Amino acid sequence: MERLRALGLLKPRGRQRTDSTHVLAAIRVLNRLERVGETLRAALNSLAVVVPTWLQGIAPLAWYDRYGSRVENYHLPKPEAARKALATVIGMDGQLLLDALDATTEHRWVQEIPAVSTLRQVWAEQYVNVDGTFVWREVKDMPSPAELIASPYDTGARYSTKRSVEWVGYKVHFTETCDEDTPHVIVNVATTPATTPDDNMVEVIHASLAPRELLPAEHLIDKGYTDADVLVASQQKYDVAIIGPVAGDPSWQARTDEGFDKSQFLVDWDRQVVTCPAGKQSLSWLPNTYPKNGMVWEVRFARKDCTPCTHRAHCTKARQEPRILGLQAREHHEALQAVRQRQTTEAFRLQYAARAGIEGTHEQAIRRCGLRRCRYIGQAKTHLQHVITATAINVVRVAAWLEGTPRAKTRRSAFAALAA
Repeated sequence: MERLRALGLLKPRGRQRTDSTHVLAAIRVLNRLERVGETLRAALNSLAVVVPTWLQGIAPLAWYDRYGSRVENYHLPKPEAARKALATVIGMDGQLLLDALDATTEHRWVQEIPAVSTLRQVWAEQYVNVDGTFVWREVKDMPSPAELIASPYDTGARYSTKRSVEWVGYKVHFTETCDEDTPHVIVNVATTPATTPDDNMVEVIHASLAPRELLPAEHLIDKGYTDADVLVASQQKYDVAIIGPVAGDPSWQARTDEGFDKSQFLVDWDRQVVTCPAGKQSLSWLPNTYPKNGMVWEVRFARKDCTPCTHRAHCTKARQEPRILGLQAREHHEALQAVRQRQTTEAFRLQYAARAGIEGTHEQAIRRCGLRRCRYIGQAKTHLQHVITATAINVVRVAAWLEGTPRAKTRRSAFAALAA
């Protein structure tokens, strides 16, 4: 990056854009029964290498048939009752092995073997002890998907969905420059488990760019990355303006043409008074009693104003209670409302249009370097693959820039071109 800066190919405090794409882990996708069977088999294989004599002494003969080869779904019973019965058998076998490991005094160190640690975690996630029998844990009692191990062979990979896409693996976030008068180079690569929300990553990306003096003045991101905290913190902490749409107001009032949503209330922050669209002022302004909803303040109007109001049907569905308004902190509320208003304008559409180019970067990395699939096991090695991929893309782009090769235009079908 220093060399590019010296050549004038990397503009300080320019524009950048970020987006993520899914990456498939280098593992089989396992259903629940395959997962526990393979987890136990992986532990047995590891122990067979380091303590073979001890394992021979405690392993029942049935284990050699049950776990001697890969656990495949098409070899497993089809009826649900039989599958549950087999799950219990595997659960009891796994616990027998864990109990034997706990009881041994000669090989205490085997507890630290990764496959054994994974076995303990998977058993805690999948099973519950009912009167000495290990049975499937109810789905509602299991940890969230972000915590569940999807495969014993890559414990960092996670199952996730995004719109119509389902996968087990990771996500990669590419951040690249997008100034017109310089080559578009990737300046940051972040690899996360598939379940990490995009809006957790803006702070991570900025914290990575800051010490390398690569922070942009404007950062173009999509709706998955933006929320009120991101809008405010990026500006205050890093002096970076976030350019991107935010989620609309989810309230029923905002979805109704005649409804009175939050944006139609006038907030006087200094006086701590809110005026409704009918001109009535709030009765109270108190700290929010339910912080999980993200609101800081709870504003309540008076019954004497709300009950007889001719606009009540557009404001609240409560039978008797007056309108209650939840407000975020002032800077968060104002930032969110400002973006919601600005993103409806033509000026915003033109400013934000450049973000779409990052999707072409993903496509280039997929075609040239096989970005969509992990070549290695584990998040650390997967991240290294992504960094090398980004480096290769940068070399190709800088070389094309220095040779005067123009950037490729967005493809248009022959029919669509006739519209011109």
